[in-house]
Amino acid sequence: MSYSRIAGTGSDLPERIVTNTELESRIDTSDAWIVSRTGIEARHVAAEDESTSDLARRAAERAMAAAGVTADDIDLIIVATTTPDMVFPSTACILQAKLGVTQGAAFDIQAVCTGFIYALATADKLVASGAHRCALVVGAEVFSRLLDWNDRRTCVLFGDGAGAVVIQQSDEPGIYSSHLHADGSHGHILQVTGGIAEGKVRGNPYLEMDGQAVFKLAVRVLGECAKEALDHNGLEATALDWLIPHQANMRIIKATADRVGLPMDKVVTTVARHGNTSAASVPLALDTAVRDGRIAAGQHVMLQGVGGGMTWGSILLRW
Repeated sequence: MSYSRIAGTGSDLPERIVTNTELESRIDTSDAWIVSRTGIEARHVAAEDESTSDLARRAAERAMAAAGVTADDIDLIIVATTTPDMVFPSTACILQAKLGVTQGAAFDIQAVCTGFIYALATADKLVASGAHRCALVVGAEVFSRLLDWNDRRTCVLFGDGAGAVVIQQSDEPGIYSSHLHADGSHGHILQVTGGIAEGKVRGNPYLEMDGQAVFKLAVRVLGECAKEALDHNGLEATALDWLIPHQANMRIIKATADRVGLPMDKVVTTVARHGNTSAASVPLALDTAVRDGRIAAGQHVMLQGVGGGMTWGSILLRW
């Protein structure tokens, strides 16, 4: 029986940093208000000429270098994004060309902030089955382009970035299991209704969010899918070395840790300096913890996402 494992991680953040202090000068808000309600102090924002595939390429190259693979090794590329470069071709195909990969499959997955969890779960099944040998899974967003920068309820929350992992076959479990969920009846609480029709934008091109409804659902489903993953694998919460949840805000992260029964010193957080980078948030946090040495071989790590759709899910793995 074959399994899959993460062989390397990488990430990328745009150079420009927008602090809460800068936002104070533009909208009716304050650093104290933002930090107290979200834990966010700053976020990265892409330059005008910087695309999702640009961030994805740099993150992918770093993950490939960490895994010791080249473009000739990659035979599957999955990009999780809500902010593709264009309607089509997919950002995955654009990334494939930028990396010089000339074989295998490439496609996008759209599950908003849960996108990386969905993409990693898909890659796991394709690699473990033997259908593909070496997969590149990327979460990349330029979410700042979906924001109304006059709406203080939403523009303070999000940022841009990309995170990537390389997945290879393994004789021993790396990824233990994945647990994916969705409930479209909640789609209205977090949405961007805009679309292109006859050369014009139809609907609202900016993010709309019912913050209280998202908070309540996120805390509930993240707790549930963490328990689901642990129960499926016959583990207690004490067996977890690290929890890497979607980096939405610190209140959701702390409430999730409480429900799972983990102290905050076992939770990886990057939201303070990155904001919510949607599909990029989990792989960004994962790469941060791998590169600073917190995540070590043999440790149990749980990844979690929750996002528009509404979608949510968890992945349990052994590093």
